[in-house]
Amino acid sequence: MCLIAIIRAMNDLNTKNNKPPSNNYATFLDDLKQRVRNARLRASLSVNRELILLYWQIGKDILLRQQDEGWGAKVIERLANDLKKEFPEMKGFSPRNLKFMRGLAEAYSDEQIVKQAVSLIPWGHNIRIIQKIKDKEQREWYVQQTIQNGWSRNVLIHHIDSSLYQRQGQAVTNFERTLPETQSDLAHQLLKDPYNFDFLSLEKSAHERELERGLIEPKLIS
Repeated sequence: MCLIAIIRAMNDLNTKNNKPPSNNYATFLDDLKQRVRNARLRASLSVNRELILLYWQIGKDILLRQQDEGWGAKVIERLANDLKKEFPEMKGFSPRNLKFMRGLAEAYSDEQIVKQAVSLIPWGHNIRIIQKIKDKEQREWYVQQTIQNGWSRNVLIHHIDSSLYQRQGQAVTNFERTLPETQSDLAHQLLKDPYNFDFLSLEKSAHERELERGLIEPKLIS
């Protein structure tokens, strides 16, 4: 091969290597971004499931002991104090929250419903549902609609207050969806839910990271 042909071949190779990524790369990147979002959401959902199930079990045990052993209302205060001593970094064991746990157990006697549906929505959603709705069928309907439509807590409250169930409600069929749409308000609240951070004892470190970011970013701008 002559020198001129070699030079041309090298130039062609360099031109190909310097070409911008093709549409295939953009598609690949979008796919990776979605995988990351889905993985984060699955992790958050897994934490939320464990938290809600734990809260339900605690509430159930409190109920049983109050019913079978005659424990009075003051046991809530005692439990809150003792749990706070053992887990000082966790705010989820306040007397008020322990009462909500008991309310959760009163509202849902079937553990399978808790595992299959109730544990798929944040604790704040569950509190509002058990506070506002006394009918079992309606509660499960609103849980199902929250999962299927990705409702934020404020949207859920709005639909409860506007009696959406009475206007268009129907019996609960199933809870097939286990992962909300990543762009939904529900997914966003699962990712940001303070009770989940509290459960993992991550709240302090998370706040420290926010403070560090706040200290660093102005320096980068200046």
